[in-house]
Amino acid sequence: MRLKYFTLDEFDSPDLKGSGERMDEQFLIKIDAARHLAQIPFKINSGYRTPDRNRKVKGKANSSHLKGLACDIKCTDSKARFKIVESLILVGFNRIGISDTFIHVDDDKMKVQEVIWTY
Repeated sequence: MRLKYFTLDEFDSPDLKGSGERMDEQFLIKIDAARHLAQIPFKINSGYRTPDRNRKVKGKANSSHLKGLACDIKCTDSKARFKIVESLILVGFNRIGISDTFIHVDDDKMKVQEVIWTY
């Protein structure tokens, strides 16, 4: 798989080098397409998480990060937030969480679809 805007190590869990390779391929293709549409950089704060890392950051027990189906994109201003969310929706993501400092996106079909939430 070849991504235009990302390298797999950007999705590594901090406690396991190379773990970005555990990310779901279709998720990565969609996030790359969203980055292309947004035309602004996406800084990945969190991609794949090991169970230890997920506990450390107080992630949910069934976190999509554990499956390689989620990432958090750093975002601190409203104009960028709009571009990122718009691009995520346009490429087909329909599970988006918005905080003051990041945007969570996942493609976990085992969870409720067509939702946007805030932190």
